[in-house]
Amino acid sequence: MVASIRDVAQRAGVSVGTVSNVLNASPRVSPATVELVRAAIADLGYVRNEAARQLRAGRSSSVGLVVLDVRNPFFTDVARGAEDEAAKLGLSVILGNSSEDVARESGYLDLFEEQRVHGILISPYGDIEARLSELRRRGTPVVLVDRESRDAGVSSVSVDDRAGGRLAVAHLLATGRRRIAFVGGLLSVRQIADRLIGAQDAMAGADGASLEVIGTAASTVLDGRHVGEQLAARPAGERPDAVFAANDLVAVGLLQALVMSGALRVPQDIALIGFDDIDFASATVVPLSSIRQPRHEIGATALRILREEAAEPELPPRRIVFQPELVVRASTSR
Repeated sequence: MVASIRDVAQRAGVSVGTVSNVLNASPRVSPATVELVRAAIADLGYVRNEAARQLRAGRSSSVGLVVLDVRNPFFTDVARGAEDEAAKLGLSVILGNSSEDVARESGYLDLFEEQRVHGILISPYGDIEARLSELRRRGTPVVLVDRESRDAGVSSVSVDDRAGGRLAVAHLLATGRRRIAFVGGLLSVRQIADRLIGAQDAMAGADGASLEVIGTAASTVLDGRHVGEQLAARPAGERPDAVFAANDLVAVGLLQALVMSGALRVPQDIALIGFDDIDFASATVVPLSSIRQPRHEIGATALRILREEAAEPELPPRRIVFQPELVVRASTSR
């Protein structure tokens, strides 16, 4: 049978209030009584019901974090940034993976609200800002991560994906590439769509250049590998001479397929640039050029904003937009 706080009080010969004071490190309890209570706790194997205590207080010390794909190292780094900042503030982070699935995403939002989390950080799939505004109205702070908010009531921390797309394609054009392909996941994911828009911006006025858009079902290494195999099978005159991959995982898959074809060289035949600059980008067989996002800082900044809004619900929403950075490596250098 699980020991209760009343059992501890009875064993120590003190009141329930005294046990509570000891658990909360109150200075009003004498050292001798503290030792009596601690001994009773040890004898009974009592474990404090922290969840119940937090629910009585109205909010837990846990933050819910929902990401699009936990397999993507970008989101691992964002989560690490949020966790590092949470630890400084006495909070913990619970990670949920929506896997780009509307039902799973909704289920995590329901779960976190039921658990009365301190707040929710989310990299959303699709347009759910009305739902997030409703969560805020009912008392759960929410901050968008890796996507700029278009709702005046919700804060966000993101990178300028459109600027990143411009950087990537402008770099490819500057190296003399003219037949460029954009390879990415679902355009219903706003980050992917914005990167494509940025790529199209860079193409404007580029004489003799073309941009081919190749969609994929998701943004994984496997998706990139499939496209790479298809490109390698094309006749030389029908292949792009450069590829902008919507993220580094897709770029890694493309690189694998192109290298394994045995007939194409990167970057001599096809230049390749990704997005995110995950740690693995610099360690591939041909180090990948990429568009760098401040992954750790995005997570840490979002957590700080969430904590501030939980403490002061009347604070006006903020939109923090980091600028991306071009990182040039061997995959685009002739």
